[in-house]
Amino acid sequence: MTALTLLRDAWYFFHRHAAHLALLCLPLLLLESLAANLLGPHLGDWQGSADLLAGLLFYPIYGAALILYLDTRSRGLTPGTAALLAMALRLWPSLALLTALSSLLILLGASLFILPGLWLMVRLAFADFLVVLQGFTPLAALGDSMALTRGQFWRLFVVMMAVMLPLWGLEASVSGLLAEGALLPQVLLESLIGFAQLFVVVALYRGFMLTVSGPITDTP
Repeated sequence: MTALTLLRDAWYFFHRHAAHLALLCLPLLLLESLAANLLGPHLGDWQGSADLLAGLLFYPIYGAALILYLDTRSRGLTPGTAALLAMALRLWPSLALLTALSSLLILLGASLFILPGLWLMVRLAFADFLVVLQGFTPLAALGDSMALTRGQFWRLFVVMMAVMLPLWGLEASVSGLLAEGALLPQVLLESLIGFAQLFVVVALYRGFMLTVSGPITDTP
């Protein structure tokens, strides 16, 4: 399956379920952005780490809930938002540790040179699914993601960059137009960009399922 096919299948799912995904993830994305913007000014020289700290707190919840939603919908089930969030909260410790480890590895790779960071970001793309759907420990998920993505680097790289690069450019452009200290517009912008970036998770889920299970008929 090509990167274009993954993106097409992900779009088919994402636009059909956008309202459900917004209800599930957008409130937590708003809280994540608000926390990062409020925390940043208090961190001094470490202000840049506010996004990382807020992400470690909130991403494991909405990230796990999204993956669980994708999995249950692909099996024809219709879980409620409260049930998905409750399951995601139980997975928070494992996914938070995985997020911390993978972020550290990617940052270390990026500090050496940008390309190792991008390479690691792609090769670790399946780790979240292994923790949430298959009960792997964080360390085992990192190792197995490296194995599962072997030979798929360029396909997954194109999928991720086709979505992320335009969104990063849009965020940078719009942020430059906002008044300094405009908290509410900044939070809304970051939350909407974050929600759009979840499209990558949908596309990667499709790629993950095809890798571990072979062709499937449901979407994504």
